[in-house]
Amino acid sequence: KVIWTLLVTILGYASSLPVGDDSICTAEELAKYSIIFTGKWSQTAFPKQYPLYRPPAQWSSMLGVTHSSDYSMWKKNEYASNGVRDFAEKGEAWVLMKEIEEAGEKIQSVHGIFSAPAISSGTGQTSTELEVHSRHPLVSFVVRIVPSPDWFVGIDSLNLCEGDHWMEEVSVDLFPYDAGTDSGFTFSSPNFATIPQDTVTEITCSSPSHPANSFYYPRLKILPPIAQVTMVKLKKNQLGLPAPYLDLPPKSNEIIDSVSETPLDCEVSQWSSWGLCRGLCRKTGTKIRTRFVLLQPANNGMPCPNLDEETGCEPENCV
Repeated sequence: KVIWTLLVTILGYASSLPVGDDSICTAEELAKYSIIFTGKWSQTAFPKQYPLYRPPAQWSSMLGVTHSSDYSMWKKNEYASNGVRDFAEKGEAWVLMKEIEEAGEKIQSVHGIFSAPAISSGTGQTSTELEVHSRHPLVSFVVRIVPSPDWFVGIDSLNLCEGDHWMEEVSVDLFPYDAGTDSGFTFSSPNFATIPQDTVTEITCSSPSHPANSFYYPRLKILPPIAQVTMVKLKKNQLGLPAPYLDLPPKSNEIIDSVSETPLDCEVSQWSSWGLCRGLCRKTGTKIRTRFVLLQPANNGMPCPNLDEETGCEPENCV
């Protein structure tokens, strides 16, 4: 009976312990990684409303953290914090940094913060180094899409530990997310707060299902990745060296120059009302209605249809 009681007590205690992806990491205590962010936001891959000026397509600086499962920077289908809202809408990192620091002080769930410089175009690379700990093996980060209402790319709680060892290299394709705090549809939409606030959602080629959406490509099944992140474990003799620039080899799902061309169909307005009937009295005349191009086609998308239409009519006001 004593043994049985002891066993039940031990099992009960074990079941009350926090369970997370980092709870079984038995790798060496510390590991360092080079993290390389590659922007793939090109006009060929994303031709619709591609920002060319004021400002042109670009990426904000990267802000990230290594942490345990007790902390979360952001999560899909959950509400963004005030810090993530400020970063996604304006690129301001101060509130998010305070949130990370408070989490580290109160529940010791944060091991370190890392950042990488901004990229001044839609395509390009930026890099830095990060350190993970066996009790803090998760990586999260955000990079703002500029310009945009509140759109960003990032990773939520990627575990770099696999049991008794650290992963040597991992690459992840990144897709756009909406922070749920601004209601704009297009890259250049004015600030229009979402009230009440919505949750963080992934932007797809069909959601939001609205033709004005800058990522709306109804002919696609999925959007091509707009960015990619690669993390490479550094060997001990590499520690302290600058993170390398990776010339990543092409893959079937990567956007490199002209490899991926997203077709963009022509979009036209609704027809205008019919014009006046022109012609001789007591003879069939003609009237015309018109429409105009809202969006020019690109990458072999559907060409524009006729922009005017003519039909027969009986002239009015004949004497």
